[in-house]
Amino acid sequence: MKEPVFIGHDLVRQPDLQRLVEQVARGDADAFAQLYDAVAAPVLGVARAVLRDMAQSEEVAQEVLVEVWRTAPRYRTERGTALNWILTLAHRRAIDRVRSVEAAAARDHKAALLDRLPDYDEVSEQVEHRLEREQVRRCLRTLTELQHQSVTLAYYRGLTYREVAAQLSLPLGTVKTRLRDGLIRLRDCLGVSA
Repeated sequence: MKEPVFIGHDLVRQPDLQRLVEQVARGDADAFAQLYDAVAAPVLGVARAVLRDMAQSEEVAQEVLVEVWRTAPRYRTERGTALNWILTLAHRRAIDRVRSVEAAAARDHKAALLDRLPDYDEVSEQVEHRLEREQVRRCLRTLTELQHQSVTLAYYRGLTYREVAAQLSLPLGTVKTRLRDGLIRLRDCLGVSA
């Protein structure tokens, strides 16, 4: 059983997600219902942070939870906590959706532009924006998994340090250190002066 978490003056028992995932891997529908209740909100939060669209976020969250049901036997404890595994699935699925939407939008945009040539400044601005986004993505990939998760939860989902610590089941000091180190690494990678 996980350590109890104090919210206000109340003691709230967190479910043992690893045990639930193991039970789900054996086809236990009741365990899946408990797991669903425990992780649906964080999964939706990750999807919403990436997608910024509630309808698509709900679709992605549903897809992720179905994927958890299907792929629970592949979960390996030595690779991280059950929550991290599930949130990683959510993040990857949301990124895939963004790429799919961007590709569809790019195709539509390209088709619409066949009738006119864009101004040079418009093209230059689009290229610069795309390069900046790619540089941020590339720099995020240089972070450790814990740094990446901490930065994502804190800056993309807007969680406080304390909420990030609770989400990742880590001490607050560890989360603060990982965030600081991750932000320093991002700053150095992006070439931003301190």
